[in-house]
Amino acid sequence: MGHKLKLKAESQDDILVISAALQDAILRVGEIYYNRIDRFFTLRLSRFAHEDRSSDSRVLTGLRVDGVMHMKSRDIDRKDPEAMMVLLSIEFDPDDAPPGGLLSIKFAGGGEIRAIVESIDVIMADVSEPRQTDKLPLHPA
Repeated sequence: MGHKLKLKAESQDDILVISAALQDAILRVGEIYYNRIDRFFTLRLSRFAHEDRSSDSRVLTGLRVDGVMHMKSRDIDRKDPEAMMVLLSIEFDPDDAPPGGLLSIKFAGGGEIRAIVESIDVIMADVSEPRQTDKLPLHPA
């Protein structure tokens, strides 16, 4: 049985930790859910377990961002829910009036989710045990 990660981000430094954990995660476009009324969005990802150097494994992981005032995407074709994307990074650019700012999730090929948030309120949690994979990152570790 592997160790499941559960991380909470409340600062820009925390976002860097979650970004590193999710680098090279794979997700389907249809696994992006945005709730305008309750002001949150979620992603369901298969993250590469970089922390496990003994094997090549992936873990089903959820990411939730709360306090979303506005969200939009660029270069993501929402018409094909089965289209696959690879997460490159998550970044936060603070407003002139903290604690709010712009949270950007960037994907290979130029796709991006941009969310205006009232503060950094992000949770990442593994929801499965690691499983062996042949879907490896396409760059050197």
